[in-house]
Amino acid sequence: MRDADERHGNALYGPQPDVSGASGYPDAPPRVGFFTDTSVCIGCKACEVACKEWNAIPEDGLELTGMSYDNTRGLGADTWRHVAFVEQRKPLGGQEPGVAHDDVDVFAAASSLGTDPPSAAPTAAGAPAGPISPVSPDGRTELRWLMSSDVCKHCTHAACLDVCPTGALFRTEFGTVVVQEDVCNGCGYCVPACPYGVIDQRKDDGRVWKCTLCYDRLGVGMEPACAKSCPTDSIQFGPLEELRERARTRVAQLHAAGVTDARLYGDSPDDGVGGAGAFFLLLDEPEVYGLPPDPVVTTRDLPGMWRHAAVAAAALAALALGSFARRPR
Repeated sequence: MRDADERHGNALYGPQPDVSGASGYPDAPPRVGFFTDTSVCIGCKACEVACKEWNAIPEDGLELTGMSYDNTRGLGADTWRHVAFVEQRKPLGGQEPGVAHDDVDVFAAASSLGTDPPSAAPTAAGAPAGPISPVSPDGRTELRWLMSSDVCKHCTHAACLDVCPTGALFRTEFGTVVVQEDVCNGCGYCVPACPYGVIDQRKDDGRVWKCTLCYDRLGVGMEPACAKSCPTDSIQFGPLEELRERARTRVAQLHAAGVTDARLYGDSPDDGVGGAGAFFLLLDEPEVYGLPPDPVVTTRDLPGMWRHAAVAAAALAALALGSFARRPR
């Protein structure tokens, strides 16, 4: 039964080319989203700061974790953007340990993105040492940093929205998912429903909060605050189909440069959430960045579960009727 459902899909999962139209917006603009290119993220956290400032998000702690330079640890009710710092004893893709990276440029697309390439670093003798990469500084390949700005994925099929009993979560005309804090009753059903663990409750009032993709800014033609503040264009905003095409081109550039580990995450409409509205270019497995390798919308099996429950209830009713019918009079 599940195999047939997975082939044909239903309203809770599967490809959905017109997300806004399916949500009641017949004349909606093109769906928009984020493409986060982690290969050019420098970990500056400008996106975190801009997000907090624009959305008036409370401060969530300034103490280091002791495990990395990250002080926010993960997404939550008071952290709608989170920059992960992953330190690895591993060379940049396509290189042998101890070999300089002059022929591997992770900033190959910098000019096309409208940003300047990194400056050269002087050696001890004062001669240029080549481009500085945040992944392997000064040509050293025994250690690399992986940095990535995480955010709500604004899924095509959003389980948080499906399970909300009050309508506090809704789909916008831009295809994004937004929480109305004045409607949320703090039931918390959406928290375990999210396959990414994004949505969270505030301790003081119990209501849930997450990224809105700056819905108020989109309504007046502005780009989200995090993308506007990103100095390297690691966070790119625009029509989702255009971003997907741009992302595929970027992956091809990195593969040609020898970074064979580069891959896209969350871009496919055939994945377990029908494709994400915020997807990523990663330089390692998703688990390294704290992302689930194969996320599936948690409400996918609800139709089948209700059918099985109905069959079980009918069987119990038949057994009860049969037992009464066989009772001696």
